[in-house]
Amino acid sequence: MLFPRCHFFFSQIITKNLNPPKKEPIKKIHPFLVSSSFLSSLQLLPSLHEITSNNKIKKKPIKSQKLALLLCCSLFEIMGFFMGLFLGVACGLGLMMAFIRKENARSKQRRYLAATVAAFARMTVADSKKILPPQYYPPWLKWLNHELTKIWPYVNEAASELIRTSVEPILEQYRMPMLASLNFSKLTLGTVAPQFTGVAIIDDDDDSSGITMELELQWDGNPNIVLSVETMLGVVLPIQVKNVGLTGVFRLIFKPLVEEFPCFGAISYSLREKKNLDFTLKVIGGELSSLPGIADAIEDTIHNAIEDSITWPVRKIVPILPGDYSDLELKPVGVLEVKLVQAKGLVNKDLVGKSDPFAVVYIRPLPDRMKTGKTINNELNPIWNEHFEFIVEDVSTQRLIVKVYDDEGVQASELIGMAQFKLQELQPGKVKVVWLKLVKDLEIQRDRKDRGQVHLELLYCPFGMENEFTNPFINKKLSLTTLEKTMKSEIDGAETAEIEKTLTHRKKEVIVRGVLSVTIIAAEELPVMDVMGKADPFVVITMKKSGTKNKTRVLHDTLHPVWNQTFDIVVEDGLHDLLILEVWDHDTFGKNFIGRCIMTLTRVILEGEVKESFPLDGAKSGKLFVNLKWTAQPIFRDP
Repeated sequence: MLFPRCHFFFSQIITKNLNPPKKEPIKKIHPFLVSSSFLSSLQLLPSLHEITSNNKIKKKPIKSQKLALLLCCSLFEIMGFFMGLFLGVACGLGLMMAFIRKENARSKQRRYLAATVAAFARMTVADSKKILPPQYYPPWLKWLNHELTKIWPYVNEAASELIRTSVEPILEQYRMPMLASLNFSKLTLGTVAPQFTGVAIIDDDDDSSGITMELELQWDGNPNIVLSVETMLGVVLPIQVKNVGLTGVFRLIFKPLVEEFPCFGAISYSLREKKNLDFTLKVIGGELSSLPGIADAIEDTIHNAIEDSITWPVRKIVPILPGDYSDLELKPVGVLEVKLVQAKGLVNKDLVGKSDPFAVVYIRPLPDRMKTGKTINNELNPIWNEHFEFIVEDVSTQRLIVKVYDDEGVQASELIGMAQFKLQELQPGKVKVVWLKLVKDLEIQRDRKDRGQVHLELLYCPFGMENEFTNPFINKKLSLTTLEKTMKSEIDGAETAEIEKTLTHRKKEVIVRGVLSVTIIAAEELPVMDVMGKADPFVVITMKKSGTKNKTRVLHDTLHPVWNQTFDIVVEDGLHDLLILEVWDHDTFGKNFIGRCIMTLTRVILEGEVKESFPLDGAKSGKLFVNLKWTAQPIFRDP
């Protein structure tokens, strides 16, 4: 073994060969030379067998041998240090790389999971049906579809006649001017029955006198529908409606509940939600494309007829037991006042310049119920300040739709974005200010592109509300919930079109005049505008319609100014004017815009006084504290 030989070697050195001459004093051996660590380290040296064999050791001066041993020890110590350092760094890097790799794998899994969850959140009913085919539907739903298929021939015959009698007058009502007549020459629903894909019972705590059931259906039918279309030129065209596909929610209302079998007096049915309606038109024996404009006119007429004849809140009533069911018919329940104030951050649809936006607002997509605003040219932050009025038939289900378009002149307008607001979120008689984000599609919201926002002021007033103010010049009460229009006693039982005509006439007769006291209290958290980290703010008060302007004093070197200044402004038409508050930074050679807030006067007219803080639009931060007070002086316009 190497170790015994090394031990023998060093013992010989210590006892014999390294003995100093007799004349010199004995010197101590360095303790390291006989330490176990040193002896162990010598195992790494080449074999010393040749050096120690036969006890033939070359005698060298004692100092040279000690120096050699010390150099060897130092060399081994340095080698050991660097070897340990290398191994430590290698192990540390290995552990670090393993940890990073594990974290990257976990992060990748989390990203996949988040993407999967987001995909499920964006799934539509049609997508879920692709994942869950019909064979996996509940047994009772399969039974319902099976029974409907069995009785479909009888349903087809009855429904075809019902559709003909109810839809033909509406087709004639919405007939385009280029068409002389439009009616059915053939109408059958074919041999393919609709398939129900879901059933729901709607709970209504406010109405316990009936049962409401909603059936989700899908129909890819083969109907035989032929329209007889006569143009203004006297040409009669037989046009076939083919490839009809319908997906929607069908609502059945069993009301009223009675003690006599079958326990309900009548059935009301309606297309609660029309999710998708596709069809193609074909001239029998010819091509519809040879007559430009005819296809679009017929398609628009069919869509309008379906919307006005069977789409909710319109409902058809089928009496089961004798009785008066007029209370089940469609009736207006209130008025929705809409102020289209402004939009901001609209996406640019023009290659040269900016978009020319205008808005279309409606509750029901019928030509006479849709309101179109004015076009603001070359502007991505338009201020419209327009007022619209809509009749509400069912506040629990109806929605206000806003679509913003880019006016392309003679070409078709390009959609910028659309938004919706549920009327059930409104509190009757209370003004609600909303900012709605524009999206590409209201049903499938997969587009994450920022298309801008639209600013609306909404006021819903059911007929018969007592929110009123007194005209001081005329001893007569004018309902402000309908903007100086009639009360319920004057409009009950009237048709919707007549109501809208009456309200429009009243709106032209009366204006709301008064004095608006604007108190600019203070501002907070204004953005830094100066090099020294401060600003010199002041506020400009502008009435949009009249152009009246006022200005507060300048406060220097502050981001939290306190003005407490009041301005009394005479407003000639408070219901149609806008108050614009702009915050500016004063500089020696000019001024810099900080931000603004735009508001209507409807709320302060209703409540008399409003004290609130408003965020500054266009600023990184900051809000403005304002107190508004209204003193009404309503007058009639001259005839």
